[in-house]
Amino acid sequence: MDIIIRVIESGVAELLEYFQAHIITCLVPAFFIAGAIAVFVSKQSVLKYFGAQAKKYVSYSVASVSGAVLAACSCTVIPLFAGIYRRGAGIGPATAFLYSGPAINILAIVFTARVLGFTIGIARAVMAVVMAVAIGLVMAFLYKDEERKKVQPLKVHTEEGNPLKNGLFFLDLVLILVIGASKLDNSIKLPVILTLLVILAFMITRQSRFETKMWMLETWGLSKMIFPYLVIGVFAAGVIKEVLPPAYVSQFVGGNSVSANAIASVAGAVMYFATLTEVPIVESLMSLGMGKGPELALLLAGPALSLPNMLAIRQVLGTKKTLTYVVLVVVFATLSGFIYGEIA
Repeated sequence: MDIIIRVIESGVAELLEYFQAHIITCLVPAFFIAGAIAVFVSKQSVLKYFGAQAKKYVSYSVASVSGAVLAACSCTVIPLFAGIYRRGAGIGPATAFLYSGPAINILAIVFTARVLGFTIGIARAVMAVVMAVAIGLVMAFLYKDEERKKVQPLKVHTEEGNPLKNGLFFLDLVLILVIGASKLDNSIKLPVILTLLVILAFMITRQSRFETKMWMLETWGLSKMIFPYLVIGVFAAGVIKEVLPPAYVSQFVGGNSVSANAIASVAGAVMYFATLTEVPIVESLMSLGMGKGPELALLLAGPALSLPNMLAIRQVLGTKKTLTYVVLVVVFATLSGFIYGEIA
């Protein structure tokens, strides 16, 4: 009975921590941005940069480095991914964006280099970009036939509007997300966000009621589709932490065998890491004997995947494509960790 209580308490604690750290500052802005993409960004614009026929060096370059500015966790990035995918982005660039969003934000890379060492910080940055491109290319190859028959995104009958006005509108939304997710002191963060919200409110008054209504409907639709699965997944991740604590995992990730790297990748994929929390967790595992290769494998798989992340992605991609994406992340993280462990 005691273990059941501890497991439930762990799940609830994970939920409370997640709500406190991510709902207002990360997820809410992300859902509003995703809804805005569906309404205010023309399908032609998305297809130009992320569509199946777009030039690969353009689409994958943009998608693979997007995480450098977003500072999004594995769950926050999903509404943004859903927005561009439903608007017509090819599965290759879309999944490259999905991986890179939480994997390579600048703050995480700098924090990794400072705490764990410059070498692993550089390795994480380089391999995350390489993995984003590789995962996207493999996904595009495996599902090229399905992509040709891809269901068209929801039609929203709105005027394309003024590009400058829409650009400033999205810039304001993205700044709210980035600053809200940052580690800035609240004495700086709150006034800046309040100012951005006032600017946003002014810009909304310049939109038609129809545009605003459609934006709210799209935002609500994405929230209903994704958020319940995030809640279920976060609770389950808390349960897993209680059943499988890091100290136990560390027994299997010493050295640099393929199995040790694979275990680190799978453990990272299942557990939930809020932005930056993967670094102190890896640091503690290092003190328990974790090998250099598995360290990188966990850093590459952990921030990009989690149980809530997988459940939510399934709502967008379906079971088959989601499983493919998860397997690719785990496999590439395992290989990257093993190679790094051999040369480090």
